[in-house]
Amino acid sequence: MDDTDVRILKKLLSDARLSYRRIADEIGVSPPTVLARVQKLEQEGIVKSYSALLDHEKLGFDLTAIIEITATKGKIVEIEKQIAKFPNVCAVYDITGLTDMMIIAKFKNRSELSKFVKKDLSMPYVERTNTHVVLITVKEDFRFIES
Repeated sequence: MDDTDVRILKKLLSDARLSYRRIADEIGVSPPTVLARVQKLEQEGIVKSYSALLDHEKLGFDLTAIIEITATKGKIVEIEKQIAKFPNVCAVYDITGLTDMMIIAKFKNRSELSKFVKKDLSMPYVERTNTHVVLITVKEDFRFIES
């Protein structure tokens, strides 16, 4: 990746609906250059997909929870794959430290969160959970690229 790729990625991160012509005009290259670069970034898996950035609170998801999970030895990957299938789970991280994984999920209310922790996470091989409720989201944006 060179500086041109980085500039293209920054434009796509700010608005993935921009036309290749507009991106080309804004960064000073030709539209075919942008097209070729974007196709290469997609083929290399750097650009995985395109999506809208939603305000989950405006959609009624008022609670964000960060849930630590400790799993039975040898079953971590299996549990992570199962948890990743839940639609309200935004992220599943395999981590170091006292727990094995960290889950970030969104819920409409405390009842949904309670059901998730008590029922959905009562799957075999989950030894322990530790749930943190986010009080205020100061920043939540995974769209970044180093210059």
